[in-house]
Amino acid sequence: MRTSIVQILGVLWALSVGSGSAATLQVPAGYASIQSAINAAGKGDTILVAPGTYRERLLLKEGITLRSEGDDTVGTIGLKRAELTILDFAAGSGAGVAMAAGATLDGFTITGVGRFDEALWQHHFDTQGNEQSHEPIGEVGTPGIMVTGEATVRNNIVHHIGYTGIAITGGSPRIVNNVCHHTMGGGIGSMKGSTAQIEGNTCYGNFYAGIGCDASSPVIKNNRCHGNIRAGIGISEGSSPTVTGNQCYQNRRAGIGIRTGRETRPLVEGNDCTDNDMAGIGVEEGARPVLKKNRLAGNHLVAIGVIGGSDAVIEDNELSREGGLPPLIAVLEESRAVITGNTLRGGGVV
Repeated sequence: MRTSIVQILGVLWALSVGSGSAATLQVPAGYASIQSAINAAGKGDTILVAPGTYRERLLLKEGITLRSEGDDTVGTIGLKRAELTILDFAAGSGAGVAMAAGATLDGFTITGVGRFDEALWQHHFDTQGNEQSHEPIGEVGTPGIMVTGEATVRNNIVHHIGYTGIAITGGSPRIVNNVCHHTMGGGIGSMKGSTAQIEGNTCYGNFYAGIGCDASSPVIKNNRCHGNIRAGIGISEGSSPTVTGNQCYQNRRAGIGIRTGRETRPLVEGNDCTDNDMAGIGVEEGARPVLKKNRLAGNHLVAIGVIGGSDAVIEDNELSREGGLPPLIAVLEESRAVITGNTLRGGGVV
């Protein structure tokens, strides 16, 4: 009995020590800068940052949580606490925030990383991205938030960045409930084999896609992507993401754009693509997607276009348009498609 009591007391002591080991650090009440609090924090600690503007570029540490103070009251475009707690990087080098394994970034505005070229952005918006080159997509640059490995990025607002807003280079991070707008790259970019969970984000007004996949296979779920210069969601370079439940509308090109090679094989299911200036879903350059149960309405050229030697499965989609000459489904340029069970209103198949 004595041994059992000693063992139980030992376990209780260990639990009490473990539960009390995580600290909460406060900026600026306890630390003058956010980075100094990060440097002092240990794994499992939380850093709470008061509203204000902080001119720092941050390097997070493993297992810490960096969070703005306040509750989850909704503001104008994101959480109110994110709108009031601003990381503005007029000077410096490196990503605005560089994540670390197991770290969480929750509720900040990140802006001013690199140069947002308003004139160049407007030119390509006006010309529907027809003069843009594909080559810079996926190239190395300086993002608002750099994510490598397992981390969580949630409830942030990222805008007016000279490159991609949130850049994911490998790993399986969670990118949830962020707003990314007016960047000179994609709003969110998944690259280098990433299998990220990208869910519940809003991406608009970005130079390339709202959410882009380059040689990666994330889950892209329940996001809103609109008003981007290229696609709402762009999939290329051998990516095979699962793309479900997204709303892609009023983009200058396609709602969802899929291209570059037979190894680009996404599952695109249950999305709403409406009122895009070109296709609802566009497939080109030999890509091989499965397109199922999507709702495509009012897109200005075709609902689904398959060109450039591509090969698509088009199944159980709802396609409609209120007039206009182009067909709802176009399969051209030595492309092939298996087309079954679709509902078409306002156009046909060519």
